Amino acid sequence: MSIRILKIILVVFVGLQGWLYVAGNLANWDTAIGAIGYVLGQTGHEVYSNHIFPPITSPALVTLALLTIVTFEFLVGALSLKGAWDLWKARKADASTFNGAKTFAILGAGTAMVTWFGGFVVVGGALFQMWQTPVGTGSFEGAFIYGAVSALVLLFVNSPDR
Repeated sequence: MSIRILKIILVVFVGLQGWLYVAGNLANWDTAIGAIGYVLGQTGHEVYSNHIFPPITSPALVTLALLTIVTFEFLVGALSLKGAWDLWKARKADASTFNGAKTFAILGAGTAMVTWFGGFVVVGGALFQMWQTPVGTGSFEGAFIYGAVSALVLLFVNSPDR
């Protein structure tokens, strides 16, 4: 039972992380737009100065990028917290039932990986080379941590209960 409770708690934390980032981005909308615009505009790229993708400076596209990020963060929260609730309801059930209740928890942690690894590390880091600037480096490193922790939670939660 204690392993099941630990799995539920970790899934709750993945969900809270998603929703806390939604709240932070909404509370600091102008700063978030500035940071996204800075990264997408590829400002301050002195190490690799030849862009592999054209800079994006359109305010509409920058806003769309932030809305996409916030939407995915919201989904991380919603899927994970739904998953945690499903696991909580099945915590005293047999192993097969508990294993069957993992769908939304796995989707939540997987969406976190898509958001922070896919969106920030791959798109932001590799495509827009955000690692070249202090603003981008902080986001890049944080996203790697969030994506990696989410991957560990996904693997742990997905391990079969007996």
